[in-house]
Amino acid sequence: MSLSAPPAFTLADFDFELPEALIAQHPAAERSASRLLDGRALPATDRIFRELPELLQPGDLLVFNNTRVIKARLYGAKASGGAVEALVERVLPGTNEVWAHMRASKSPKPGAKVRFADAFDAAVLGRCGPDNGLFHLRLDGDPFALLDAHGHVPLPPYITHADEEDDVRRYQTVFAKEPGAVAAPTAALHFDEALLARMRERGIATAEVTLHVGAGTFQPVRTENLAEHKMHSEWFEVPQATADAIRATRAAGGRIVAVGTTTLRALESAALHATPDEIVQVGSRDTDIFITPGFDFKVVDVLVTNFHLPKSTLMMLVSALAGYGHIKSLYAHAIAQRFRFFSYGDAMLIQRA
Repeated sequence: MSLSAPPAFTLADFDFELPEALIAQHPAAERSASRLLDGRALPATDRIFRELPELLQPGDLLVFNNTRVIKARLYGAKASGGAVEALVERVLPGTNEVWAHMRASKSPKPGAKVRFADAFDAAVLGRCGPDNGLFHLRLDGDPFALLDAHGHVPLPPYITHADEEDDVRRYQTVFAKEPGAVAAPTAALHFDEALLARMRERGIATAEVTLHVGAGTFQPVRTENLAEHKMHSEWFEVPQATADAIRATRAAGGRIVAVGTTTLRALESAALHATPDEIVQVGSRDTDIFITPGFDFKVVDVLVTNFHLPKSTLMMLVSALAGYGHIKSLYAHAIAQRFRFFSYGDAMLIQRA
């Protein structure tokens, strides 16, 4: 019997028509009251998110991304005149320096000064980052403190309202701990303290990784040939306790359940150079892992995830995990049943095909 080669996917394969009315502009009134599409098998089942503990098994390990969204959007003006909008992509550890996206009528040159929020100055040190697409800035104070005091919640481009007080609370997970993300790990927004307590009662353990989500998560892929796409890079860390928990769960026959694609990216990146005994490598580094159909998953068995943008790397990731045809069916069902999409939208539960 001859085995046919896996199909070569192109960008068009991950496109779909989404009615604008299904793009969630605000979160559900209660975190765990959002809808959950149980897509482990077809036909899919429509549920409420707080039913998740009953869909998992005692002995499973739920892994969260504990990153904390910073108020990364800043508005200001160049000393020479002209408005500037900045989005801080990365705070450089132990310094007052950041990498940022900047929008201005004329790009500020090295040596220029920018005044943000009429409160503090930033010196432009030069260009940096992939393809020199970012600006290297030195702020005149602690970046986290200045952003917290004067920045805005970096809501995604498809959310049309300006950030409000409710967004400060709701565009953040209840267990957010390590500051550094410019986008929320959105699948985890559905968890509240009561739901976490029910997980523990059911014998489902939890563990944490950190991956500071970058603005690149919203970037559409622009090359029809997926092999030509240059993936954005993000910093992540897997602590020893999480690696130990993964090994113990596997040894006991339990499953690894990633909450969100960012958690999955961190875990599978940490597995790339790990020994079979390690499963995941402990430590921190950058990852530009690009997961497309045909990827060999080493860690994650089950994924809780929101619904993703057409033509996005995350559409490719979920298709790699659950199967391309399976995901197409789930998305068609979700659109027909008017599930809410993207960051403030509903979630689905899928498993490795």
